[in-house]
Amino acid sequence: MKIVRRIFIWCRNIILGFLVLSIGLVVVYKFVPVYYTPLMFIRLHEAGSLSKINHQWVPIREISQTMVQAVVASEDNLFMQHHGFDKVQIDKALEDARKGKRLRGASTISQQTAKNVFLWSARSYFRKALETWFTVLIEWIWGKERIMEVYLNSIEMGDGIYGVEAASMAYFSIHASQLTRQESALIACILPDPRRRNPVQPSGYLQQRQVEILSLMRKTETVRMGCLSERTNE
Repeated sequence: MKIVRRIFIWCRNIILGFLVLSIGLVVVYKFVPVYYTPLMFIRLHEAGSLSKINHQWVPIREISQTMVQAVVASEDNLFMQHHGFDKVQIDKALEDARKGKRLRGASTISQQTAKNVFLWSARSYFRKALETWFTVLIEWIWGKERIMEVYLNSIEMGDGIYGVEAASMAYFSIHASQLTRQESALIACILPDPRRRNPVQPSGYLQQRQVEILSLMRKTETVRMGCLSERTNE
């Protein structure tokens, strides 16, 4: 019985420690810029060179509103309506899986942000469970504006390129605040596979995808994102 009790106490302490640590990290990152993510260190290990990290943090007010619209249109058009999870897309993904079709992504911007900042990219049920937990936390503690700010600053946008400011400078030699609708849509096009796609020399597929995203942006640009749209339009 003593062994069982010790195991119970050990498990309890691990769970409590994880809860305290995870909530603490989310609270800290509500106010502190995220300069490094687990993916950056994974890529750094793969490349074996510090020069492979090109990342510049900028506040949301210094990112073009067109970039916000582009990622919402291409990645998560219900971003402002859901609470971290898109049930419709999840149901579609599950239905496709049951039919034996190719696996499709159903992650929202909130889920992608939780994974980028706190976790690793390899797929597993354990990682997905952790992603769900962190998604709930950032939706509750950060709110939409901070989630978008961290997302646009931490997402991989090329080989060694992280965040929209670094991507804007690398691809177009301009700051993120200067991005046009067309440039924002091109950057959004590469997000599913940023290390193999190039917005400067877009393929026929990327050009078609850009047109689709621009069309979706026109449909969603009238949706105001509270202080998010107001601050980015200053």
